Amino acid sequence: MMREMLQAKLHRGIITEVRFDYEGSLTIDPDLYEQCGMAEYQKIQVLNANNGYRLETYVISGRRGSREICVNGPAARHAMKGDRVVVCAYCLVDERELPTFTPHVLVLDERNEVVSSHR
Repeated sequence: MMREMLQAKLHRGIITEVRFDYEGSLTIDPDLYEQCGMAEYQKIQVLNANNGYRLETYVISGRRGSREICVNGPAARHAMKGDRVVVCAYCLVDERELPTFTPHVLVLDERNEVVSSHR
């Protein structure tokens, strides 16, 4: 049996911008999402710690080194610049692999710099 498991997480990132006029998605600095194993266009959940709103969308690449996390399109109505978010990506894992499976978590500071990384 396959189980849907947390694959990667950007924990307590800061929203750097919201763009209402874009079609959708979450723009993330590729240095951040690649470091924890996420991929461009991968389905993600964004959990807003400031207002409790949860949304599903996908990752698009921002400018490398920018440390940006930008909510785009309709979801931008549920976030503000400066909000803290948790970005989660999931994967399917064979039940037999569960004893050795561990997600990759990056904890971010107020500048979206990595303060810790663990598996």
